[in-house]
Amino acid sequence: MKEKIKWVANNMPASDDRQLSIMSLSNVAKARFFHNSFPQYTVTPLARLDGMAKYLGLGGLFVKDESYRFGLNAFKVLGGSFAMARFIAKMVERDVSEMTYDYLTSEAFKKEFGQATFFTATDGNHGRGVAWAANKLGQKAVVHMPKGSSQSRFENIKKEGAQVTIENVNYDDCVRMAAAEAAETWHGVVVQDTAWEGYEEIPSWIMQGYGTMAAEAAEQMRQINVNRPTHVFVQAGVGSLAGAVVGYFTNLFPNDPPKFVVMEAMAADCLYQGALAGDGKPRIVEGDLQTIMAGLACGEPNILSWDILRNHVSAFVSCPDWVSARGMRMLGVPVKGDPTVISGESGAVGMGLLAALMEDNEYKDLRDHLGLDRFSQVLMFSTEGNTDPMKFRKVLWDGEYPTV
Repeated sequence: MKEKIKWVANNMPASDDRQLSIMSLSNVAKARFFHNSFPQYTVTPLARLDGMAKYLGLGGLFVKDESYRFGLNAFKVLGGSFAMARFIAKMVERDVSEMTYDYLTSEAFKKEFGQATFFTATDGNHGRGVAWAANKLGQKAVVHMPKGSSQSRFENIKKEGAQVTIENVNYDDCVRMAAAEAAETWHGVVVQDTAWEGYEEIPSWIMQGYGTMAAEAAEQMRQINVNRPTHVFVQAGVGSLAGAVVGYFTNLFPNDPPKFVVMEAMAADCLYQGALAGDGKPRIVEGDLQTIMAGLACGEPNILSWDILRNHVSAFVSCPDWVSARGMRMLGVPVKGDPTVISGESGAVGMGLLAALMEDNEYKDLRDHLGLDRFSQVLMFSTEGNTDPMKFRKVLWDGEYPTV
Protein backbone atom coordinates (compact mmCIF):
# COMPACT_ATOMS: atom_id res chain seq x y z
CA MET A 1 0.00 0.00 0.00
CA LYS A 2 1.48 3.35 -1.06
CA GLU A 3 2.16 6.04 1.49
CA LYS A 4 -0.11 9.08 1.44
CA ILE A 5 1.02 12.61 0.68
CA LYS A 6 0.84 14.78 3.83
CA TRP A 7 0.24 18.51 3.83
CA VAL A 8 -0.38 21.40 6.16
CA ALA A 9 -1.78 24.85 5.46
CA ASN A 10 0.49 27.66 6.59
CA ASN A 11 -1.01 29.14 9.76
CA MET A 12 2.25 30.29 11.32
CA PRO A 13 2.52 33.76 12.86
CA ALA A 14 4.25 36.19 10.49
CA SER A 15 7.68 37.61 11.28
CA ASP A 16 8.89 41.12 10.43
CA ASP A 17 9.87 39.71 6.99
CA ARG A 18 13.32 41.30 7.04
CA GLN A 19 14.87 38.50 4.94
CA LEU A 20 12.61 39.20 1.96
CA SER A 21 15.00 41.94 0.85
CA ILE A 22 17.69 39.29 0.14
CA MET A 23 15.71 38.52 -3.02
CA SER A 24 15.09 42.13 -4.07
CA LEU A 25 14.87 42.69 -7.82
CA SER A 26 18.12 44.69 -7.77
CA ASN A 27 20.03 41.86 -6.02
CA VAL A 28 18.74 39.33 -8.54
CA ALA A 29 19.65 41.68 -11.42
CA LYS A 30 23.27 41.66 -10.16
CA ALA A 31 23.30 37.87 -10.18
CA ARG A 32 21.92 37.76 -13.72
CA PHE A 33 24.54 40.24 -14.89
CA PHE A 34 27.28 38.05 -13.41
CA HIS A 35 25.98 34.80 -14.93
CA ASN A 36 25.50 36.54 -18.26
CA SER A 37 29.24 37.30 -18.35
CA PHE A 38 30.10 33.59 -18.65
CA PRO A 39 30.69 32.42 -22.25
CA GLN A 40 28.78 29.22 -21.36
CA TYR A 41 25.64 31.11 -20.27
CA THR A 42 22.34 30.58 -22.04
CA VAL A 43 18.77 30.94 -20.76
CA THR A 44 17.40 27.46 -20.01
CA PRO A 45 14.12 26.42 -21.71
CA LEU A 46 10.69 26.91 -20.19
CA ALA A 47 8.73 23.84 -21.31
CA ARG A 48 5.12 24.71 -22.08
CA LEU A 49 3.02 21.61 -21.36
CA ASP A 50 -0.31 22.55 -22.94
CA GLY A 51 -1.36 18.93 -23.42
CA MET A 52 -0.63 18.04 -19.80
CA ALA A 53 -2.44 21.17 -18.58
CA LYS A 54 -5.54 20.15 -20.54
CA TYR A 55 -5.28 16.54 -19.33
CA LEU A 56 -5.10 17.67 -15.68
CA GLY A 57 -7.74 20.40 -16.03
CA LEU A 58 -5.47 23.43 -15.67
CA GLY A 59 -5.19 26.67 -17.63
CA GLY A 60 -1.46 26.32 -18.24
CA LEU A 61 1.57 24.37 -17.02
CA PHE A 62 5.16 25.57 -17.36
CA VAL A 63 8.30 23.69 -16.34
CA LYS A 64 11.68 25.42 -16.15
CA ASP A 65 14.12 22.80 -17.49
CA GLU A 66 17.44 23.15 -15.67
CA SER A 67 19.00 20.08 -17.31
CA TYR A 68 20.50 22.58 -19.79
CA ARG A 69 22.21 24.84 -17.21
CA PHE A 70 25.88 25.44 -18.14
CA GLY A 71 26.08 21.86 -19.43
CA LEU A 72 25.94 20.66 -15.80
CA ASN A 73 22.46 19.10 -15.80
CA ALA A 74 21.28 21.09 -12.75
CA PHE A 75 20.55 24.62 -11.50
CA LYS A 76 22.87 24.59 -8.47
CA VAL A 77 25.86 26.22 -10.19
CA LEU A 78 23.93 29.51 -10.24
CA GLY A 79 24.18 29.83 -6.47
CA GLY A 80 27.72 28.62 -5.84
CA SER A 81 29.27 30.67 -8.63
CA PHE A 82 27.60 33.95 -7.59
CA ALA A 83 28.54 33.39 -3.93
CA MET A 84 32.16 32.95 -5.02
CA ALA A 85 32.00 36.21 -6.98
CA ARG A 86 30.53 38.11 -4.03
CA PHE A 87 33.06 36.62 -1.61
CA ILE A 88 35.94 37.64 -3.89
CA ALA A 89 34.42 41.11 -4.41
CA LYS A 90 34.30 41.58 -0.64
CA MET A 91 37.92 40.42 -0.23
CA VAL A 92 39.22 42.84 -2.89
CA GLU A 93 36.83 45.60 -1.75
CA ARG A 94 35.00 46.03 -5.04
CA ASP A 95 31.41 45.79 -6.20
CA VAL A 96 30.27 42.42 -7.51
CA SER A 97 29.38 44.12 -10.84
CA GLU A 98 33.14 44.22 -11.51
CA MET A 99 33.50 40.47 -10.96
CA THR A 100 32.84 39.42 -14.55
CA TYR A 101 34.09 36.15 -15.99
CA ASP A 102 36.72 37.98 -18.04
CA TYR A 103 38.09 39.77 -14.99
CA LEU A 104 38.04 36.69 -12.73
CA THR A 105 40.01 34.68 -15.29
CA SER A 106 42.55 37.45 -16.03
CA GLU A 107 46.24 37.62 -15.09
CA ALA A 108 45.57 40.93 -13.28
CA PHE A 109 43.07 39.18 -11.00
CA LYS A 110 45.50 36.33 -10.26
CA LYS A 111 48.08 38.88 -9.11
CA GLU A 112 45.53 40.84 -7.06
CA PHE A 113 43.72 37.96 -5.34
CA GLY A 114 45.57 34.69 -5.94
CA GLN A 115 43.67 31.57 -4.93
CA ALA A 116 41.05 30.59 -2.38
CA THR A 117 39.83 27.10 -1.44
CA PHE A 118 36.06 26.68 -1.50
CA PHE A 119 34.75 23.91 0.78
CA THR A 120 31.28 22.42 0.45
CA ALA A 121 29.05 19.45 1.26
CA THR A 122 26.76 18.03 -1.40
CA ASP A 123 24.73 15.07 -2.62
CA GLY A 124 25.99 15.93 -6.10
CA ASN A 125 24.60 18.94 -7.95
CA HIS A 126 25.73 21.76 -5.63
CA GLY A 127 29.23 20.28 -5.31
CA ARG A 128 29.51 19.86 -9.05
CA GLY A 129 28.50 23.49 -9.53
CA VAL A 130 31.06 24.73 -6.98
CA ALA A 131 33.78 22.50 -8.50
CA TRP A 132 32.95 23.69 -12.04
CA ALA A 133 32.96 27.37 -11.08
CA ALA A 134 36.23 26.98 -9.11
CA ASN A 135 37.78 25.20 -12.08
CA LYS A 136 36.67 27.85 -14.58
CA LEU A 137 37.86 30.69 -12.31
CA GLY A 138 41.20 29.14 -11.36
CA GLN A 139 40.22 28.50 -7.72
CA LYS A 140 40.36 25.32 -5.60
CA ALA A 141 37.42 23.22 -4.39
CA VAL A 142 37.06 20.55 -1.69
CA VAL A 143 33.79 18.59 -1.72
CA HIS A 144 32.39 16.12 0.86
CA MET A 145 29.47 13.84 -0.04
CA PRO A 146 27.22 11.97 2.42
CA LYS A 147 26.99 8.19 2.64
CA GLY A 148 24.93 6.58 -0.11
CA SER A 149 25.97 9.23 -2.68
CA SER A 150 25.89 8.07 -6.28
CA GLN A 151 29.18 7.07 -7.93
CA SER A 152 28.27 8.88 -11.17
CA ARG A 153 27.76 12.15 -9.25
CA PHE A 154 31.10 11.59 -7.46
CA GLU A 155 32.86 11.10 -10.82
CA ASN A 156 31.27 14.25 -12.30
CA ILE A 157 32.66 16.35 -9.43
CA LYS A 158 36.09 14.73 -9.68
CA LYS A 159 36.20 15.56 -13.41
CA GLU A 160 36.05 19.25 -12.51
CA GLY A 161 39.36 18.96 -10.64
CA ALA A 162 37.95 19.13 -7.10
CA GLN A 163 39.21 17.11 -4.15
CA VAL A 164 36.13 14.97 -3.41
CA THR A 165 35.25 12.29 -0.83
CA ILE A 166 32.19 10.21 0.10
CA GLU A 167 31.93 10.19 3.90
CA ASN A 168 30.17 7.69 6.17
CA VAL A 169 27.86 10.38 7.64
CA ASN A 170 24.69 12.22 6.55
CA TYR A 171 24.50 15.52 4.65
CA ASP A 172 24.23 17.77 7.70
CA ASP A 173 27.35 16.18 9.24
CA CYS A 174 29.20 16.71 5.93
CA VAL A 175 28.32 20.42 6.20
CA ARG A 176 29.89 20.52 9.66
CA MET A 177 33.01 18.74 8.34
CA ALA A 178 33.42 21.23 5.47
CA ALA A 179 33.03 24.18 7.85
CA ALA A 180 35.65 22.81 10.27
CA GLU A 181 38.19 22.24 7.47
CA ALA A 182 37.62 25.67 5.95
CA ALA A 183 38.25 27.28 9.34
CA GLU A 184 41.71 25.68 9.42
CA THR A 185 42.67 26.59 5.82
CA TRP A 186 44.28 29.84 4.69
CA HIS A 187 41.85 31.59 2.28
CA GLY A 188 39.43 28.77 3.04
CA VAL A 189 35.72 29.48 2.79
CA VAL A 190 32.55 27.39 3.09
CA VAL A 191 30.12 27.74 0.18
CA GLN A 192 26.99 26.13 1.57
CA ASP A 193 23.39 26.91 0.71
CA THR A 194 22.21 26.41 4.25
CA ALA A 195 22.43 29.17 6.83
CA TRP A 196 22.91 28.90 10.56
CA GLU A 197 23.57 31.37 13.35
CA GLY A 198 26.74 33.25 12.38
CA TYR A 199 26.82 31.86 8.80
CA GLU A 200 24.32 33.91 6.84
CA GLU A 201 26.10 36.06 4.28
CA ILE A 202 27.19 33.37 1.80
CA PRO A 203 23.84 31.49 1.89
CA SER A 204 22.07 34.78 1.08
CA TRP A 205 24.37 35.23 -1.94
CA ILE A 206 23.67 31.66 -3.07
CA MET A 207 19.94 32.38 -2.90
CA GLN A 208 20.44 35.50 -5.04
CA GLY A 209 22.28 33.35 -7.58
CA TYR A 210 19.25 31.05 -7.78
CA GLY A 211 17.21 34.17 -8.54
CA THR A 212 18.61 34.12 -12.09
CA MET A 213 16.51 31.02 -12.79
CA ALA A 214 13.34 32.54 -11.31
CA ALA A 215 13.84 35.82 -13.20
CA GLU A 216 14.36 33.99 -16.49
CA ALA A 217 11.15 32.01 -15.92
CA ALA A 218 9.10 35.15 -15.16
CA GLU A 219 10.41 36.78 -18.33
CA GLN A 220 9.73 33.67 -20.44
CA MET A 221 6.13 33.52 -19.21
CA ARG A 222 5.60 37.18 -20.10
CA GLN A 223 6.96 36.50 -23.60
CA ILE A 224 4.11 34.04 -24.16
CA ASN A 225 1.57 36.49 -22.73
CA VAL A 226 1.18 34.93 -19.30
CA ASN A 227 1.67 37.97 -17.11
CA ARG A 228 2.18 36.00 -13.90
CA PRO A 229 1.83 32.45 -12.63
CA THR A 230 -1.14 31.92 -10.32
CA HIS A 231 0.69 29.07 -8.56
CA VAL A 232 4.37 28.28 -8.07
CA PHE A 233 5.39 24.79 -6.94
CA VAL A 234 8.95 24.60 -5.61
CA GLN A 235 10.82 21.76 -3.90
CA ALA A 236 12.95 22.12 -0.79
CA GLY A 237 15.90 20.46 0.89
CA VAL A 238 17.28 23.08 3.29
CA GLY A 239 14.88 25.52 1.61
CA SER A 240 17.35 27.88 -0.08
CA LEU A 241 15.90 27.37 -3.56
CA ALA A 242 12.35 27.64 -2.20
CA GLY A 243 13.17 30.83 -0.30
CA ALA A 244 14.84 32.28 -3.39
CA VAL A 245 11.90 31.53 -5.69
CA VAL A 246 9.22 32.58 -3.19
CA GLY A 247 11.19 35.71 -2.28
CA TYR A 248 11.76 36.73 -5.89
CA PHE A 249 8.14 36.29 -7.01
CA THR A 250 6.83 38.03 -3.88
CA ASN A 251 9.03 41.03 -4.70
CA LEU A 252 8.07 40.89 -8.39
CA PHE A 253 4.31 40.82 -7.66
CA PRO A 254 4.04 42.55 -4.26
CA ASN A 255 0.34 43.35 -4.63
CA ASP A 256 -0.76 40.03 -6.11
CA PRO A 257 1.80 37.26 -5.49
CA PRO A 258 1.20 33.72 -6.75
CA LYS A 259 0.18 30.99 -4.33
CA PHE A 260 3.29 29.09 -3.28
CA VAL A 261 3.49 25.36 -2.58
CA VAL A 262 6.67 23.95 -1.01
CA MET A 263 7.33 20.20 -1.40
CA GLU A 264 9.80 18.03 0.47
CA ALA A 265 10.86 14.40 0.57
CA MET A 266 8.96 12.69 3.38
CA ALA A 267 12.20 11.33 4.86
CA ALA A 268 13.59 14.88 5.30
CA ASP A 269 10.52 17.10 5.71
CA CYS A 270 11.92 19.66 8.18
CA LEU A 271 9.95 22.60 6.73
CA TYR A 272 6.69 20.62 6.80
CA GLN A 273 7.41 19.68 10.43
CA GLY A 274 8.01 23.35 11.25
CA ALA A 275 4.71 24.35 9.62
CA LEU A 276 2.93 21.50 11.40
CA ALA A 277 4.22 22.73 14.78
CA GLY A 278 2.81 26.11 13.79
CA ASP A 279 4.77 28.33 16.17
CA GLY A 280 7.02 29.86 13.51
CA LYS A 281 10.17 28.17 14.80
CA PRO A 282 12.18 25.89 12.49
CA ARG A 283 12.37 22.14 13.17
CA ILE A 284 15.15 19.63 12.48
CA VAL A 285 14.74 16.09 11.13
CA GLU A 286 17.54 13.67 12.03
CA GLY A 287 18.71 10.23 10.89
CA ASP A 288 19.89 8.81 7.55
CA LEU A 289 17.27 10.76 5.52
CA GLN A 290 17.02 7.96 2.96
CA THR A 291 14.98 9.04 -0.07
CA ILE A 292 15.05 8.75 -3.84
CA MET A 293 15.19 12.59 -3.83
CA ALA A 294 18.87 12.80 -2.84
CA GLY A 295 19.04 16.55 -3.54
CA LEU A 296 16.27 17.15 -0.99
CA ALA A 297 17.70 14.90 1.74
CA CYS A 298 18.48 17.71 4.18
CA GLY A 299 17.12 17.78 7.71
CA GLU A 300 18.17 21.24 8.93
CA PRO A 301 16.49 24.29 7.37
CA ASN A 302 18.23 27.43 6.14
CA ILE A 303 17.08 29.99 8.73
CA LEU A 304 17.07 32.87 6.19
CA SER A 305 14.81 30.97 3.80
CA TRP A 306 12.61 29.72 6.61
CA ASP A 307 11.81 33.33 7.50
CA ILE A 308 10.65 34.03 3.93
CA LEU A 309 8.70 30.77 3.62
CA ARG A 310 6.79 31.11 6.92
CA ASN A 311 5.48 34.49 5.73
CA HIS A 312 4.50 33.68 2.14
CA VAL A 313 3.85 29.97 1.50
CA SER A 314 0.26 28.67 1.24
CA ALA A 315 0.97 25.00 1.95
CA PHE A 316 3.87 22.74 2.91
CA VAL A 317 3.73 19.21 1.50
CA SER A 318 5.59 16.05 2.55
CA CYS A 319 5.95 13.68 -0.42
CA PRO A 320 6.66 9.94 -0.44
CA ASP A 321 9.16 8.74 -3.06
CA TRP A 322 6.48 7.47 -5.47
CA VAL A 323 5.39 11.09 -6.05
CA SER A 324 8.77 11.99 -7.53
CA ALA A 325 8.99 8.73 -9.55
CA ARG A 326 5.59 9.40 -11.10
CA GLY A 327 6.63 12.96 -11.95
CA MET A 328 9.77 11.64 -13.67
CA ARG A 329 7.67 9.29 -15.82
CA MET A 330 5.06 11.93 -16.69
CA LEU A 331 7.66 14.51 -17.75
CA GLY A 332 9.80 11.92 -19.56
CA VAL A 333 6.87 10.40 -21.49
CA PRO A 334 4.73 13.50 -22.15
CA VAL A 335 1.27 14.03 -23.60
CA LYS A 336 1.42 14.07 -27.41
CA GLY A 337 2.59 17.46 -28.68
CA ASP A 338 4.25 18.48 -25.39
CA PRO A 339 8.05 18.73 -25.13
CA THR A 340 9.90 16.00 -23.21
CA VAL A 341 11.51 17.12 -19.96
CA ILE A 342 14.21 14.77 -18.67
CA SER A 343 13.87 15.32 -14.93
CA GLY A 344 15.78 13.64 -12.11
CA GLU A 345 14.43 12.49 -8.76
CA SER A 346 14.73 15.88 -7.06
CA GLY A 347 13.46 17.75 -10.12
CA ALA A 348 10.19 15.95 -10.80
CA VAL A 349 8.41 15.93 -7.44
CA GLY A 350 6.29 18.97 -8.41
CA MET A 351 4.87 17.20 -11.46
CA GLY A 352 4.00 14.12 -9.41
CA LEU A 353 2.35 16.20 -6.70
CA LEU A 354 0.37 18.37 -9.11
CA ALA A 355 -0.95 15.26 -10.89
CA ALA A 356 -2.02 13.69 -7.57
CA LEU A 357 -3.84 16.89 -6.56
CA MET A 358 -5.72 17.17 -9.84
CA GLU A 359 -6.52 13.47 -10.37
CA ASP A 360 -7.13 12.04 -6.91
CA ASN A 361 -10.08 13.21 -4.84
CA GLU A 362 -8.27 12.04 -1.73
CA TYR A 363 -6.35 15.32 -2.06
CA LYS A 364 -9.35 17.48 -2.97
CA ASP A 365 -8.98 19.48 0.26
CA LEU A 366 -5.49 20.64 -0.74
CA ARG A 367 -6.60 21.29 -4.32
CA ASP A 368 -9.46 23.46 -2.99
CA HIS A 369 -7.20 25.20 -0.45
CA LEU A 370 -4.90 26.23 -3.30
CA GLY A 371 -7.73 27.11 -5.69
CA LEU A 372 -6.30 24.93 -8.50
CA ASP A 373 -8.72 24.88 -11.43
CA ARG A 374 -9.07 25.32 -15.21
CA PHE A 375 -7.89 28.95 -14.95
CA SER A 376 -4.68 28.19 -13.02
CA GLN A 377 -1.31 28.99 -14.61
CA VAL A 378 1.19 26.77 -12.78
CA LEU A 379 4.97 27.20 -12.79
CA MET A 380 7.40 24.58 -11.50
CA PHE A 381 11.13 23.97 -11.65
CA SER A 382 12.77 20.79 -12.89
CA THR A 383 15.98 21.52 -11.02
CA GLU A 384 18.00 18.59 -12.36
CA GLY A 385 18.12 16.33 -15.38
CA ASN A 386 19.32 12.73 -15.43
CA THR A 387 22.14 13.08 -12.89
CA ASP A 388 22.06 9.44 -11.70
CA PRO A 389 21.61 7.35 -14.89
CA MET A 390 21.18 3.95 -13.19
CA LYS A 391 18.49 5.26 -10.84
CA PHE A 392 16.79 7.08 -13.72
CA ARG A 393 16.53 3.84 -15.74
CA LYS A 394 15.22 1.89 -12.78
CA VAL A 395 12.40 4.43 -12.36
CA LEU A 396 11.52 4.97 -16.03
CA TRP A 397 12.31 1.55 -17.52
CA ASP A 398 11.69 -0.80 -14.62
CA GLY A 399 8.85 1.02 -12.86
CA GLU A 400 10.66 1.40 -9.54
CA TYR A 401 8.52 3.21 -6.91
CA PRO A 402 5.16 2.44 -8.56
CA THR A 403 2.12 4.65 -8.03
CA VAL A 404 -0.22 1.79 -7.12
